Amino acid sequence: MNIFTPILSFFDHLHHFLWSPVMLATFFAIGCSYTIQTHFFQFRFFSLWWKNTMGSLFSSSHHKKSAGSVSPFAAMSAALAGSMGIGNIAGVATALVAGGPGAIFWMWISALLGMMTKYAEILLGLKFRFKDKNQQWFGGPMVYLKEGLHSPFFSAFFSICCLLASFGMGNMTQSNSMADVLSHTLHIPPLYTGILTAVITAIVILGGMNRIATISSILIPFMSILYLFFSFIVICANVTSLPFALFSIFQYAFRPSSITGGAAGYCMMRALRLGVSRGVFSNEAGLGSSVMAHASSSVSEPAIQGMWGIFEVFVDTIVVCTITALVLLTSGVYNVSLYETALLTKTSLPNGVVLASQAFSSVLGNFGESFVAFSTVIFAFATLIAWAHYGQQCSRYLFGEKSIFWYKLLFLCFIIIGCLIRVEVVWEISDTFNALMAVPNLIALAFLSHYVIEDTNRYLANITIFHRPTYHKKS
Repeated sequence: MNIFTPILSFFDHLHHFLWSPVMLATFFAIGCSYTIQTHFFQFRFFSLWWKNTMGSLFSSSHHKKSAGSVSPFAAMSAALAGSMGIGNIAGVATALVAGGPGAIFWMWISALLGMMTKYAEILLGLKFRFKDKNQQWFGGPMVYLKEGLHSPFFSAFFSICCLLASFGMGNMTQSNSMADVLSHTLHIPPLYTGILTAVITAIVILGGMNRIATISSILIPFMSILYLFFSFIVICANVTSLPFALFSIFQYAFRPSSITGGAAGYCMMRALRLGVSRGVFSNEAGLGSSVMAHASSSVSEPAIQGMWGIFEVFVDTIVVCTITALVLLTSGVYNVSLYETALLTKTSLPNGVVLASQAFSSVLGNFGESFVAFSTVIFAFATLIAWAHYGQQCSRYLFGEKSIFWYKLLFLCFIIIGCLIRVEVVWEISDTFNALMAVPNLIALAFLSHYVIEDTNRYLANITIFHRPTYHKKS
């Protein structure tokens, strides 16, 4: 027996335990709790958070920033870079294959509730952040776990798990996806991909958070617009299939049992489980990782940066993931009955990336496959540089300023390693650390909710007073 077999078996059992329905229900419950406590803030104040996010981009105040900070949009872009990765393409396809069209509906519900989870953790991140000796903002779950929850143990536990996840989920899985795609489409040897990616990443991360945020604020909007543009072309080419695609999402979301009669078939519970998990994996609401990017924002009001978190979830899941799903459903490459039967018979079918490539190629020809490959590379690289920052912050928190150099060096080495090895096991292990990160963060969100509610009510009261009309008595 291989010496690593017991270790891998342990992580396999731990992974399934942590990402059980109970864990997913906890994510769901936290989002639901904040939604109710804030009286459905994300819906009632849609115009407010839209005005404070996209509506503020052209105001002069938005671009004002102090030393050691970045603009609110740049901070959000860096955070969005960490969550908007290959999961928005391949992950959605996987959710459809494993959970059926109904998974998309529950992904929406997860995102709508996750907006407030993201809002809450970002607000806490800015409330408890501080400036270090270099006058740089430092914040994240490790800070509000220690200062707000008064738990150094949970703070250190989160930091260790995030640090380990940065080498796995944030590094090797991303670089491996890039190497696979470029090897398949352009026949570039994985070693060359690893070296080139490491060099470019080094140039970016050595410039600190400012450079990461700057690059992210260029890459993410550009790639998102480009991806949506070609996605709309595919959907418009198959517009007659759009009503049926939307109908199938709602139909399979509430179907009580599988048509095949097998436990593996598409049913409501399977759709719910896959949809909620896909929502969590996509926008990372509840994991706490993106808070470390948002904490660098120049904004002084925590509630405002929290609204950027709402916008982040909206773009990531409600917009991009939905468009990906509609591309797959309208293109005809995804056959509901075929995939449901395959679940029962355990037939091997194309994975997420292949399915997405087929969908785009059905309208765009060979360009479709190349475009999916290009999108995968850009999104994976954006995720990689964002997670480099997350890991760096955790390393600094645990081991001090001097550890940053060694962390960056190790991170760059792992990029090359990730391109050369098969990472199925690494994916599962790092995904386990993601779940372990979430545990203390969800506890903090549950017990620190009074700070979130108080700050939200104070902010709303202030703007209400500010905008209250003045009435003059008649003389």
